[in-house]
Amino acid sequence: MSKKNDTTEPKAPQAVSTQFNEQVVEQRLKPNPLSQFSLDEDSLRLALVTAQYALKATRQQTPPTLNKPTGLLVLVNGMEQAGKGTAVKQLRQWVDPRLLKVEATIGHSPLEYQPIWQAHTSEMPRHGDVMVYFGNWYADLLYNVMRLATSDSENPEVLSNNEDQTDSSSLPIAQWQKYLQQQLDILKAFEKDLVANQTKLLKCWFHVDIETLHSRLKDSEADPQFLYQIDWNDKQVIEKFNEVAATLLRQQGDWVIIDGDDKVEAADNFCHLVLNAMQTALASSHIDIKDNETSENHPHPKTQEFESDIEQKQFEPVPIPKQLTSIKNKKISKSDYREALAEKQARLAELLRARQGQHVVFAFEGMDAAGKGGAIKRLVAPLDPREYQIYNIGAPMLYETQHPYLWRFWTRLPDEQTNRISRIAIFDRTWYGRVLVERVEGFASTDEWQRAYDEINRFEADLAAAGTLVIKYWLAIDKKEQLKRFEDRQDTPHKQFKLTDDDWRNRDKWSDYVQSAADMLARTDTTTAPWCVIATNEKRQARLDVLDHAIEQLLAFIESK
Repeated sequence: MSKKNDTTEPKAPQAVSTQFNEQVVEQRLKPNPLSQFSLDEDSLRLALVTAQYALKATRQQTPPTLNKPTGLLVLVNGMEQAGKGTAVKQLRQWVDPRLLKVEATIGHSPLEYQPIWQAHTSEMPRHGDVMVYFGNWYADLLYNVMRLATSDSENPEVLSNNEDQTDSSSLPIAQWQKYLQQQLDILKAFEKDLVANQTKLLKCWFHVDIETLHSRLKDSEADPQFLYQIDWNDKQVIEKFNEVAATLLRQQGDWVIIDGDDKVEAADNFCHLVLNAMQTALASSHIDIKDNETSENHPHPKTQEFESDIEQKQFEPVPIPKQLTSIKNKKISKSDYREALAEKQARLAELLRARQGQHVVFAFEGMDAAGKGGAIKRLVAPLDPREYQIYNIGAPMLYETQHPYLWRFWTRLPDEQTNRISRIAIFDRTWYGRVLVERVEGFASTDEWQRAYDEINRFEADLAAAGTLVIKYWLAIDKKEQLKRFEDRQDTPHKQFKLTDDDWRNRDKWSDYVQSAADMLARTDTTTAPWCVIATNEKRQARLDVLDHAIEQLLAFIESK
C-alpha cells in the first residue's frame, strides 16, 4: 500500500470576513444598527448563525486569521417577569446551542475581601464564544443595594425571601447611593478592561410595569427563582427597586432597555441586539497587516461607550534608578542568618494567623536567578501547607490566551467560594509578565503592554479596596552574579532543572529587561500596592529582607483594621 504524501503548504493568514462572499459579509456580518430590527425571522436566524460561526473562527489556529480572537458577553438584568427567559430561550433556538453558553445567578451579598466581580470571572466566555449571563455581578450589586435601601424604609422585613441573609446592621445604613456609585465606578473600569482585552459586552435591561408584573406572577406558569431575592409581590419593594434601577441606568449609559410588555416582541428585539453586538465584535477583531507587522485596530462601531480609546501619550522610558544597577554585596554569616531567619519566620507566622482570614497576595518578580524561589521557600517554611497556595507562572496555556489577559490571575486569587481553607496566594512571577517578558520578547503588542500598567493598577486597587493585602517584591542582582548562579545551577544536578536555554538567551537582552523593570516600578508603585525592591547579590540577606517587609506590611495591615 502506497503512502500519500500528507505534507501541505502552510496556509497564509486571512481575515475571517474573506472566508465569506461579499454578499454574506454585507448582509450578515457587517454592523447595520439603523436597520437592526428589520430582518424577518428566517433572515435573522441565518444572520445569527453566520455571525456566531464567524466569531468562533476568530480563535482558529489553522489556518491563522488576521483577526484578534474575540468573544461576546451578554449581561441580562432587569425586572422579574419581563421576558428575559423567553428572549434567551428563543436566541438559543435560533443559533447553534453548542456555541452559546448560558449562566445564571440570582444575586448574593458580595464575598468578604473580594471585589464584586471576582466571583464571576471563572464563568467568562473564551474568545470566539458568545455567553448570556443572567444576573451576573449586577445581581450581587442590586441585592446588596436593596438591602441598604430598604433598611431605611418603614417595612424592612419585606426586603428578601432569603431567610439566611446577613444581618443588615453589618452594612452602612442610608448610604445606598454612595455604595452604588462606588461599585459602579469599579465595574465600569472592570468592564472597560474586558472590552479592551477582546471580551465585548452587550448589557440588556428588561422592564415591565408593576401591573404587568403582578398579572404574570399570578398566572399558571412556573416561576424561576427570583432575581435579587426580593419580594416582587410587594409594591413598596418594587418602587424602591425601580428607584435603584433608575439610578443605575442614569449612571451607566451603555444599557439597552428592552420593553418586556410583549414577550414575543422583546425576544425579537433581543435577538437583533445580539446579532448587532456579534457583528460589531467581528468588526473590532480585524487587524491590518503592513510590512509583516501587526498594526493597531481600525476604528470600528462601538460596542460600548468606553470602547473608544483616548489618544495615548507618547511612551517615554524612565531613567533607570541606581537601585537596579548598583547592587549591594553585604555579607552575613551563616550563624547570624539562621538565628535571624528563625526569629523572623516565627513573627511572620504569628502575624499571618492574626489577620483573621483576610486575603493576602504575595507577588514575586525579579531577574532570572535573583532568588525568588528561595525567598518563597523561606516565606512558607513556618506555615501549614493548607494555609497557602503557590502559583509558578509561566507562558499561558492556549485556553488561557482565549480569555482576557488577567483572567488566569483572577481565577487564582484567594476565593471565599472554594472549599480550600487557604486564603494566601503566592505568585512566583505574576501579571507583570505583560510589561516585562511579553514587552521585551514582543509577545504583546505595543498597545497591549502600554495599556497594561493602568489595567494592573486598577486590578490591584480593586483587591485592596475589598480588603486584600497585596505585597509585591522586585528582586535585583547584577549581571555578573546572575552568570555565577547560572553556572552553579549548571554544575549542580538537582538544580539543573532551573536553567533553560531561554535563561541564557535572555542575558543578551539584560539592558532591555532592566529598562522594562524600571518602567514597571515607576508606573505601578501605588499607595494601595507599593513595590519593595530588594537589590542585593547576597541570597541570605535578600531572604531576610523579604521577611522584614512582609512583617512590616502585615503589622500595618492588622493595626489599620
